[in-house]
Amino acid sequence: MANNSSFSKAKKAKSDEFYTQYDDIQKEIEAYFEYNSDTFRGKVVYCNCDDPFESNFFRYFVLNFKKLGLKQLITTSYKPSPVANTQLGLFGDDKTLVKSKGRPKVTANKFIINEVHDIDGDGEFNLKDVAKQLKANKHNEWTPLDRDGDFRSDECVNLLKRSDIVVTNPPFSLFRPYIKQLFDYKKNLIIIGSLNAITYKEIFPLIKNNKLWLGVTMDGRNKWFQVPDDYPIRENAANSKIEAGKKFLFVKGCLWFTNLDHGRRHQSIPLMTKSDVIKFVTKEPFIKYDNYDAIEVSLVKNIPSDYKGVMGVPISFLNKYNPDQFEIIGNGQTMANELGIKPVGQKFVDDYYAQGNKGQINAKWNNLVYHIGEKVCVPYQRILIKHKKK
Repeated sequence: MANNSSFSKAKKAKSDEFYTQYDDIQKEIEAYFEYNSDTFRGKVVYCNCDDPFESNFFRYFVLNFKKLGLKQLITTSYKPSPVANTQLGLFGDDKTLVKSKGRPKVTANKFIINEVHDIDGDGEFNLKDVAKQLKANKHNEWTPLDRDGDFRSDECVNLLKRSDIVVTNPPFSLFRPYIKQLFDYKKNLIIIGSLNAITYKEIFPLIKNNKLWLGVTMDGRNKWFQVPDDYPIRENAANSKIEAGKKFLFVKGCLWFTNLDHGRRHQSIPLMTKSDVIKFVTKEPFIKYDNYDAIEVSLVKNIPSDYKGVMGVPISFLNKYNPDQFEIIGNGQTMANELGIKPVGQKFVDDYYAQGNKGQINAKWNNLVYHIGEKVCVPYQRILIKHKKK
C-alpha cells in the first residue's frame, strides 16, 4: 500500500476522474421529465466531460433517447480513454469497434447520436444496437477529437454552441470557469458540483439572483462515485470500497446544480411561528448577531414563519429554497462588506482566544458572530434570507 504522501499525490492527480453512478443520473433527470415531460423534447443534450466508453451519462441518455424525445446527444471525453479502440465494456458483449484504416491514435472521443432503433432485429433497443450503428457509421458518428477534449477547446466550444442542455459531472477543480462558460453561451444545465461551490463569489450571485439553483436528488451529503481501476484507494477505509471488481470512493458534499425548473423548487417549507419554535423546540429565544441586524437560525426547520426581519441560515437551506417563499439577501461570509457586517472588534477577539479557540482572527474580521451568555460563537457559512412579502 502506498504511504500517505504518495497516496495524497496520486489522489490529487486523479481527483477529477469520478464516474457518476447510473442510478444517480436516472433519478435526477427523471425528476425534470416528470415535472415537465417536454423538458428534453427536441433538445440537443451535450455531455462534454464524459468519455463515451465509460460514462453513465452517455449510457442513460442513449438508452432513454426516445423516451425523453431528444433531437441529438453529443458526448465528448475530457481526457484520453484508457479503453478506446480496445474493449468496449459500455456496449455489453460487443467487444471491439474495428478501427478504421488510417484512423489516428485516439486521445479523446466524440459521439454524436441522432437516431436510435433496434438495428439487429432482436426486438429491443440497447447499447449493442448503438455499437452496430457506430460501426456502420450510419446516422450516428464516432470520431476522435483533434485535441484533448478540454471543454474550453475550440472544437468543444463549437459543439457547445449546437447544444441546448449540458448534463455532466465536470471537474470540480475547474467548476468556476466551467459554469462561466455555460452562462456565457446561455445554456441550460444539470451538472454535479461541490457543496462548497455554493459560496464561490462567481457562483453565489447566480443563486441569489435566481439564475442558478440546486437540483432535486442530492442534498449535499456524501455520495459514492466509481473511480478508475488505478485510483489509489485504502482497503477497509470507510470512504472507499471495491464491488464486483470496481473501485468506489465516498465523496463529501455533492450537489446537482441547474437552471431548469423542477417540482421541488416550488414546494414551500412547512414552518412554525416564532413562539412555537421557542416553546416546543429551542426552549430559548432566538439570538441576534453581534455585528449584524439578523437572527441566527441554526436549523432550517426552525425558521420562524412570522419573523419579518433577516435570518442567518445554514447553506443546506438551499436544498429546500422556494423563491416564492423567501428572498436571499446575501452570503454572510463572501458578501460581508457589501452587506455592511461590522468588524468583530478587539474584545471579541480577546474572548475568542480566552476560550481556547485556535482560528486566526483579528479585530477587523467581519464574519457573522454572536454570544450565548459569555461564550462567543462563530457559525459556519450562513446565508441571509427573509420571507417574501405577501
